[in-house]
Amino acid sequence: MKANTILLAAALSLAATGAMAQANCNQFPQQGGEALYNGICQDCHMPDGRGAEGAGHYPALARNPKLAEPGYPISVVTQGLKSMPAFGGAMSDQQIADVVNYVRTHFGNAYKDTVKPEDVKNAR
Repeated sequence: MKANTILLAAALSLAATGAMAQANCNQFPQQGGEALYNGICQDCHMPDGRGAEGAGHYPALARNPKLAEPGYPISVVTQGLKSMPAFGGAMSDQQIADVVNYVRTHFGNAYKDTVKPEDVKNAR
C-alpha cells in the first residue's frame, strides 16, 4: 500500500470515529493543489477527474457545473458529503483552498474566482 493511501485510510478512520474534528490540521504533507489532488483525491475521482462507479459512486469533477460556486466545493472538502469524508480536520485552510482552486481550474473547468484561505476559514 502506498503512503498516500495509508494517510487517506487513517483520515477516513478518524472521520468515521468522530475524532477527525479533534485531529490536528495539516495531516497531509502535500502542498499545492495539484500535489494534494494527486495524493488524496485522484484515487477516487480518477487522475483525469472523470469520477468512477464501482464499490461506490465518485462524482466527476471534470466539467462539473456544481464547482462554479466556490462555497460548494469548500463545503464538500471541509465537511464531507454522502460517502465523501470530511477533510476539514486534516487539512489546513491553505490546503483546502489550494485543492479547491485546482479542481475548479482543471479537468475542463475554468472558474476564475480564486478561493482564499480566509474563505475556507469563514466556511468552517
